[in-house]
Amino acid sequence: MTQNKKSNLPDKTNATADTVADWMLKELEKQDGVLYQADAVSSIADLFGERFVYENDLGNASIDKQVLAAFRKLSGDSVVWSRGERLWRRRESGDELTRQQN
Repeated sequence: MTQNKKSNLPDKTNATADTVADWMLKELEKQDGVLYQADAVSSIADLFGERFVYENDLGNASIDKQVLAAFRKLSGDSVVWSRGERLWRRRESGDELTRQQN
């Protein structure tokens, strides 16, 4: 990840969907295997810029689809989306085979 030379923050001007996805996976690991969507959206906007977030049709703050595709590719089968809790977490032994858990 490209760092801003004046601080420890990521360089917003050079950020890509892959950069943001990499950050998401690292955050998930730092947070004991859990990453809440609301927290991720807020942090992504602050760290990488508003272009990586948007408001969906239901009025919810969401992460850019290119970022989510990069995150899916990067995390593989090791991470699932818990729809009801609106979070990503490490896959557990009792999970369904699909990426999305209810």
